[in-house]
Amino acid sequence: MNYVFISPAYPVTCTHFCNRLHELGVNVLGIGDVPYDALNDSLKDSLSEYYYVQTLEDYDQVYRAVAYFIHKYGRIDWLESLNEYWLPVDARLRKDFNIAVGTREDGIGDLVQKSKMKKVFLDSGIPTARQHIVSDLEAAKAFIAQVGYPVIVKPDIGVGANGAMKIKTEEELTAFYRELPSLPYVMEEFLDGDICTYDAVIDSHCGPLFESMCTYAPVIDSVQNDENIHFYTTAEVPDMLRELGRKAVKAFGADRRFVHFEFIKLARDYDGIGKAGEYAIMEVNMRPAGGHDPDMMNYAQSIDVFRIYAEMVTSDRRAFPESGERYYCAYAARKDGHVFSHRHEEIMERYGSSIVMQEEMPPIDWPSMGRYVYMAKFREKSEMDEYFAFVLG
Repeated sequence: MNYVFISPAYPVTCTHFCNRLHELGVNVLGIGDVPYDALNDSLKDSLSEYYYVQTLEDYDQVYRAVAYFIHKYGRIDWLESLNEYWLPVDARLRKDFNIAVGTREDGIGDLVQKSKMKKVFLDSGIPTARQHIVSDLEAAKAFIAQVGYPVIVKPDIGVGANGAMKIKTEEELTAFYRELPSLPYVMEEFLDGDICTYDAVIDSHCGPLFESMCTYAPVIDSVQNDENIHFYTTAEVPDMLRELGRKAVKAFGADRRFVHFEFIKLARDYDGIGKAGEYAIMEVNMRPAGGHDPDMMNYAQSIDVFRIYAEMVTSDRRAFPESGERYYCAYAARKDGHVFSHRHEEIMERYGSSIVMQEEMPPIDWPSMGRYVYMAKFREKSEMDEYFAFVLG
């Protein structure tokens, strides 16, 4: 099997996906804009060949790289980046080279464009916030007259919380329209509650081979208010969230991929959407969760999600066994400019046996993921809550 991996050096978890595919006999062919000598040794060992391009933004360079691999190795069976930013490139390459697995260019809009996602949600009966496609100030005021403040504005096509903001007053609304970005934006009613994700590896029949949930406060608040970051991952997916996650998988025909769907667990009742404690979908992401989330899934369930993904690719089934060892895997990250009650040494003295990873994040991730991260696992939620208070208090 020939698997072309776009941008295997970023994010860092791509190394693990490449490694597990290689272990199962897949011919992994990398295309990226990081020089070969800068790749980590594990990634080098996992790639049969690496084609360096000056920039992945230049489609012609990437096209020539795929053509070269086909000339040398034959038909390409699979092509992925596992990176939301490159999904349109993936789709175009599949179309141009007739790669059977995965979404092609004519179907990518529903997966990356928030206004088109919303239509799929509504047509499928999946609860979701009301949305307005940003046009002019008067239209926005009419929409807000229906849903009230605050509202969220974000790029119609965008990655994560980049470019998103919460608008709480008419003054902020006017300021937004005064400096309206050239990119298409959407506006949505704000739903109060924590974000709960549905993460899964999906087989060719749109059935889950693995499922997980991550819970955290809205990222947009953390970024805008410069708050420290904390969230956790667990194997315990509530029945209602599991049902809606699986329903969304089928609505989008999301077969043979790792998915990361974001829901809001409603903090209060919303007419036409749901009652407090129920879930409304925010958006779908046809790739694994970012950052260290896949590692957290491994710690929470004592498994190897990278291996499960590779098994799905090679055999359309899961061979990796279930484990009875279940934990809450907790992520606590400190930002600059905050005063903390406990020093690093005190954290390690108290929680060193529970901490599974600690590191400084890349500067690009500091606003959304914090600067210095402590990741730990606990059997009881009460232990985890005490940990968050100690590290971030």
